[in-house]
Formats: sequence, C-alpha cells, structure tokens
Amino acid sequence: MLHTQLHIQLLQPPPLHRHALSFSAYGRRKFTTTSAATAVAVGKSCFGKGVWNGVSRSIRNSATKELSEVEEQDRKESIRRAYPFHEIEPRWQRFWEENRTFRTPDDVDTSKPKFYVLDMFPYPSGAGLHVGHPLGYTATDILARFKRMQGYNVLHPMGWDAFGLPAEQYAIETGTHPKITTTRNIARFRSQLKSLGFSYDWEREISTIEPEYYKWTQWIFLQLLKRGLAYQAEVPVNWCPALGTVLANEEVVDGVSERGGHPVIRKPMRQWILKITAYADRLLEDLDDLNWPESVKEMQRNWIGRSEGAEVEFCVLNSDGQESDNKITVYTTRPDTIFGATYLVLAPEHFLLSSLVSTVQSKYVEEYKEIASRKSDLERTELQKEKTGVFSGAYARNPANGEAIPIWVADYVLGSYGTGAIMAVPAHDTRDHEFALKYDIPICWVVTPNDINGDDFEKPYPGEGLIINSSSSTTALDINGLSSKVAASKVIEWAEKTAHGKKKVNYKLRDWLFARQRYWGEPIPVSFLDDSGESVPLPETELPLTLPELDDFTPTGTGEPPLSKAVSWVKTTDPLSGKPARRETSTMPQWAGSCWYYLRFMDPKNSDSLVDKKKEMYWSPVDVYVGGAEHAVLHLLYSRFWHKVLYDIGVVSTKEPFKCVINQGIILGEVQYMACKDQDGNYISAETAATLGEQAQERIPEEKVTKSGEYFVLKENPDIRLIARAHKMSKSRGNVINPDDVVLEYGADSLRLYEMFMGPFRDSKVWNTSGIEGVHRFLGRTWRLIVGAPLPNGAYSDGTVVVDGEPTVDQLRSLHRCIDKVTEEIDGTRFNTGISAMMEFINAAYKWDKHPRSIIEAFVLLLSPYAPHMAEELWFRLGHKSSLAYETFPKANPAYLKDSTIVLPVQINGKMRGTIEVEEGCAEEDAFNLASSDERLSKFLDGKSIKKRIYVPGKILNVILDSKNVKVGTR
Repeated sequence: MLHTQLHIQLLQPPPLHRHALSFSAYGRRKFTTTSAATAVAVGKSCFGKGVWNGVSRSIRNSATKELSEVEEQDRKESIRRAYPFHEIEPRWQRFWEENRTFRTPDDVDTSKPKFYVLDMFPYPSGAGLHVGHPLGYTATDILARFKRMQGYNVLHPMGWDAFGLPAEQYAIETGTHPKITTTRNIARFRSQLKSLGFSYDWEREISTIEPEYYKWTQWIFLQLLKRGLAYQAEVPVNWCPALGTVLANEEVVDGVSERGGHPVIRKPMRQWILKITAYADRLLEDLDDLNWPESVKEMQRNWIGRSEGAEVEFCVLNSDGQESDNKITVYTTRPDTIFGATYLVLAPEHFLLSSLVSTVQSKYVEEYKEIASRKSDLERTELQKEKTGVFSGAYARNPANGEAIPIWVADYVLGSYGTGAIMAVPAHDTRDHEFALKYDIPICWVVTPNDINGDDFEKPYPGEGLIINSSSSTTALDINGLSSKVAASKVIEWAEKTAHGKKKVNYKLRDWLFARQRYWGEPIPVSFLDDSGESVPLPETELPLTLPELDDFTPTGTGEPPLSKAVSWVKTTDPLSGKPARRETSTMPQWAGSCWYYLRFMDPKNSDSLVDKKKEMYWSPVDVYVGGAEHAVLHLLYSRFWHKVLYDIGVVSTKEPFKCVINQGIILGEVQYMACKDQDGNYISAETAATLGEQAQERIPEEKVTKSGEYFVLKENPDIRLIARAHKMSKSRGNVINPDDVVLEYGADSLRLYEMFMGPFRDSKVWNTSGIEGVHRFLGRTWRLIVGAPLPNGAYSDGTVVVDGEPTVDQLRSLHRCIDKVTEEIDGTRFNTGISAMMEFINAAYKWDKHPRSIIEAFVLLLSPYAPHMAEELWFRLGHKSSLAYETFPKANPAYLKDSTIVLPVQINGKMRGTIEVEEGCAEEDAFNLASSDERLSKFLDGKSIKKRIYVPGKILNVILDSKNVKVGTR
C-alpha cells in the first residue's frame, strides 16, 4: 500500500483502503490512483512542500509500479478466460431488460400456436440458489427460446411460493417480520435468476404473499365452501405443551419438537378440511390421458388407493358373552379370508374404545393411548418397526363362524384411515402375523395356493388361491373349495342378505387438512357469530381479507393461533346480519397458493376475476411443467383437485392443468472420498472395513485419490480402496455449490451449458467443478472461430472473421446435420446430445479454410437457446442490430442429410478383399483408381495384369487378374 510505504504512523490508511485490493480490476485501478492523490495531499499538509518533494518521487514510482502490476494482472486474467463473458453477459442482460425482449403481450395474435412452459415456482429461502436449482430452469428456458424462434407465442413466467414455515420460524427467533425476510429473499432469488439469462417475462411476476394474489386464493376457498367441499372437523394435530403450539409434521422428529427437543403429543383440534375424496374417481380416471412420467401417475394412483371390498360388522360382546348394541365396522379388501379373522384391532383414538374397554384393562389402555399420541402417523405405520398393542379386555363375535375373538388396541391402525378398525387375519397378512406371534393369538389358514393343507404353512400367505377351513353350519356360510375371487363375492352377498355388511369401494386418499395454526399464511375468509358459533363466509366483495400487522409471532401457549393476538382484527361484525363475530385465526397451508398460480400467470393484473376467460381458453393447459419428483403426489394432486373444481364452476376450460410434466434429475454434490481406519488410526481398505463392521472414516482430498479399475484408491498406497459417494446438496453436508461463484469464474452460459451436458435431463447427476471447464473451452473455441484470436493484451477485435462467399457442399452438410440433430434433441429434451452435435460441428469448422457468413449465422441461432449471451453478442458482431430472440430457428434441408458417399465392396478374382468409400454415381475408372491406391487392396493388384473389370455402380467392383506379369496401369 502507498501509505504504509512511508513508514510514518501518522499516515495510516483509512479502513476502506485496507480491503481495496480484493476488489475487481476496475476497483483496484481506481484505488491505486486515488491512494496516490490522497498521499500527496496528506504529505504536503503534514511535512511542507520541501520535505514532501523528497519522498514524493518514491511514491509516484510506487504508484506507477502498482498500477502496472494491476494492468498486467488484468491482462493475464483476460487471457485465462476462454472469452470475455464478464463483459458480454451483463451487457445483454441489461439489453433484454431495457427492451422488454421477453415480454408476452396481454393481447397476443391468437391465430399463432401457443407454448406455455412453466417451472414449479420456488420457495425463496434465505440460502438462495444452489447449482441444482438452475437445472430445470435452464431446460425450460431452452424450450421457451426455441419455441419463440419457431413462431410460437410463448408464455414463460416466474413467481414465488412465498408463504412458508421457515420465514415464520425466523421471525419468532429474531423478531423480524416474515414479509421483510421474504421480500429480501425474493430480491436475491430474482437477481440470481436474472444473472443466468433466463428469458422470463418478469412483468408477469407474482408472489403468493401479495393481497392482490391471495384475494383469489380466498375466493377459491369460498367456492369450495359453497359447494360443501370445505368443512370443519375434529382431527388430531401435533401439540407441543412446552412450546404451547401446534407443530407441522416436518417440525416433529422422533416424537419431539425439532426446536428444543420437547415432547409432542397428538391432540384433537377443530380444523378446516377440504373434501378431495369427492373427486377421487375423476382424479384417478383422468390420469390415463396425461403425458406424464408413468412413475408419477403410478404414485398418484397408489396415493388415491382405490380398492373394492366389503364393510363387515362385528358385534361387541358384553361381560356375559352376549351380543351388545355396540358394533365395530371394519373394511376389508379380502372378505374371502373372514373365517381366518382371529382378532380385531382398534386404533387408539377409535370412538368406541372407551365404551368397551374392561375395568381391568382400562389403566393399560389409557397408558398405551398416551404413548401412541406422541407418535406421528408415519412412525405408527412404519413397516419395519416392532408392533405394539394392548388387549382391551373385550371380545366381538366373528359373524362368519360365530366365534368370540379378542379386541386389541394397536397404533399401527389409524383412526383417520378406513373405519379405524381392522379384522386381523394373521395367516394371510405379514403385519397381523407378527402381532399374533408376539401376543400368542391363534392363527388359522384359510387360503392355500395349490390345495396344500394350511397346516403346512410357516409364513403368512398373502396371495389368492383356494379357500379352506371356511364353513359354518351355524351361519349357513360355506365357501370351501372356491377361488378367492368367487369366495369374496359370495361373502359379500351373504353379508348383505344377513345385514352383517355390504359391498364397499374405499380409498386410501384422505380429505385434505387445510388449516395451520400459524401467522404467515393466507387468512381464511370465515368468521363465527358470537351468539351461535355459526360459521359465516366473508362476502366476495370484502376480499381480500388481509393479514393484520403483528409484532409478536410467538405461540400463544394455549393452542390458539398467533392471529388470536390481533384482538381488534379478530373482533368483527358480520356484514350481512350485523351481528358481532370472531374471525377464523388459523391460516391456509403453503399448498394453497401453489394450487392455481399457473392460471394467474395468464392474467396477473386482473382485479375483476381470477383469470380472463378468453386468455385462459388460449393459454390452457400448461404445455410443459418442469419440477422435482418430490412434488409428484401432493402438489400435483392438490392442483388437479382445485382445477377440476374450477372446471365444474366454469372458470377454466380444460379438465386438467398440465399437459406434460417432466421431472428433472437431482444434481448431487461432488464425489467425496472416504478412507477407513482401524482402531490404531491406520488406513485399511474399504472391503476389509466391511468385514470388520463399523470403522472410523476420514475424508481424503481429490488430489490424493486415483482410480484403479472400478475403484478409487489412495495415490500413495493403491492397496487402500476408498469409499466414493455423492450426496444431495445440503448446507449440513457442506457440499452446496453457489451458482454465483460459478458464474463469476466461468460465466452464465458455461453454467447453463454444463448443467445440460452433464447427462440425460431426467437422470440424477454428480456435480464436478472441473467438468465445467470442458464446456467453457468449447464456448471459447466457438468464440475464437467466429471472432478470431485475441490480441496480445487479451482483448478481441470488433466484428468477426467470417466471409461472404458461398459455402461448400461439405460445409452445408455439416451445418444441416447439426441443425437436424439439435432440433430433434431439443424437442425430445435430450439437451446433452444436442450439445454434442454442436461440438462436432465446431470441430469440423476448425478444419475449414474459410467460414461463410450463412453457415456461421445459422450456427449462432442454433447455439442461442443454450448460450444466449454469447449468441446475442456474436449476432451483433455479425452485423445485426436487433436481438436474435425472434429470428427464425434454422430448418434442416433433407437434401444435405443424405450420405453422398457409399461403401463399395471390392473383389479380386471373385473373392472379397475389402471396401472403399466412393461418391454416389462414381465412374468405374475412379472406383478402380481408389481401389488401386487403397493400402489394403493395392497388395493384391501391384505388379499384376488385369484381364477385365466388372463394375456395378453402387453395388460392387470385381477385378479379374490374368497370368501375364504386367503391372497395373502400364497399358
């Protein structure tokens, strides 16, 4: 630093200057000259002109030296970059924004085809983007740019799923209002997305937290309420007494709160529910017509879980063994196994349990219920966990055989599924079998696969077969010898005739719990009259019902939601009756705003309706919807449910919201190499560690690792095999790659290209920072091919090195093969192979002496969906004054796609000796000359005389030799 070179304490530099050398090249240069000027001023004032002149020369020399060092560093940095992306990318991002290049007009020419491509909009977390996020965004951007250039009206918007738990938790911890945090996070996400050159129409940006948006979320809720699809019911929630609040499922880990580790219990609470089960059949049937991944459709089918079976009633016996008025209804998909039901199981929360439990067992049942209340539904139904239960002390009569069977209580049965009770058939259900063995309950086999005696079974048999041990003269039911399917029908017929049950279609799908005891969510537009407690919907004219401002977001401690603290907001008057009322203080779940946002993008500024009918009819449905497979069930299912309701009331014109869904793969963090150690701290090979059991592990830097065959080993000791694995990116693992860093070093186009080049779009891939250097070099080669080599200072001349001459046939073939491949691969979302085709073209182009303008311009248009910044810059340098965003995408000419060369078989004396490559229509003499000069064929011809040649164009060349020793070609 200049000041410190004076070695005078009085001239310590101001704090700003201490960090100036970490700035950009521009900042370093500015600091150097500013520091010199400051030193001169301070020196003269402190020492006087004479003294100062003695040291000023050394300062000037130092300043000059430092400035030249900075310039030299800039020159080296410029040379190190494959091309000047740091100048190109900001320039074109400004151009697009200032010229509204990607703006989709409100009124488009509806005679043109449309293409609506949408990303699953993100939750703006405080962590910002990591390199996994742009994978899907880059793919949709390539599709959007491609379709624009093909003449489509393209709708490609972006917005924010901004209500959510993390912002509220942060507010509780810091006192910062969630809107402040969320708005700040949105600004960061927006900045990161813009830096990657995505062609979103930012004028359509929406956020679920804005009242102008959630007004219509509330309006949809009111339509559900009108149609009986929204109702209230008592349901169990995660209640934490220590925190005094209801917790979301993701906030509960192993029965305790994630924050603080406090015990959590299941507590009944009145909640809003949406009746999604009313649409179960339609949600199931309409899956068949969707162009979605089969795995996603199958997940939705399983989640809906339609099954046909029977509801059967088991009469509870009193203490004297006589039938009481209490009856337990069970649902079963296997009525054919009813004779094998040796016990019943009730959920701990079953409504009949308290009325039938015996006095002796009451204490144990209550203790068990208390333990079960601390578990989540997922924990209770986990297949791997050990089954637990308690005997109720009561019995019920099996209606099929008249036998008394015990009634047990077990948490693997849920009160929210089916009837909350099951008939347990331990011979034919794995879960029931484990339970029966543990508690010594009888097991009776009633189905056999091949007429095998049931007594031969040791393990449960869950399949269908022939029925055995299933006859009762008392009940007049005999199904022995029947197939499972026929037996099931006969049992249902018998049950309906004797009033013991009925045929029933059931669904795994449960109605949707649609309330959260949280502040940061959409207010539910309902109030409750003080005098009667009746729920009253808010008139639509009063929407939106906005969130009140709160300073205290902490839980109330009573189970009441935080909104109950907004006393003046909670107390209200019903606008229709004028009666005093209290507002609903629960809020909607985060899913609400994301159920319909794709519709709002069609008409984001409409204050009179959710979406204009004409705009919806033109843009619906979404043509391509891209997002993670983790949303395969809930988000997509909820969106389909709301869409079908809106279809029924005439708001939308299509039965389904998304025509095609694509799940991008996951980008895993870079491979981590782990070495195992023995108890003495010595390295041992991974296969040795596997035999010894769990061992200590140490992470090994990549530079100390090498590959040996199929495995990775230590460089210094190849006998030590390492464990190599890649994990999903997460802050806790420390393997998150920030895209900002990649853009700074390699540019946005390199990042976009690399993410598409890593492998098939739908597959999971492992991030490798060194891998991005390959595509960066490709872009650099493309740049130098068109612009020319850099000058000695690292800069580039203006313009390009292309020529205006006519292209050769070979050049046209290379181009049109590339056009054909890139077009086909973008259409098929096989982006990696499209990039390979462009790389092949550039390799071929480097062999040409000249590069015709018509060839290069077409290639730049091909490149533009993938690397838009570079393409725009090259287009401009090629003499065009406007953006290439709406230029026509090149079309392949079939004439240049055919191979003009063929492989011609060559025979010598009728025996195949090899092949040559010839042009179609090649003359006989030309074909013979090529054969004569071919290294493999010439040895058969040299020094020999030719008797005759048989040539069939395009088919074969046969050379017949004679016995004269005359050299070829001497005639």
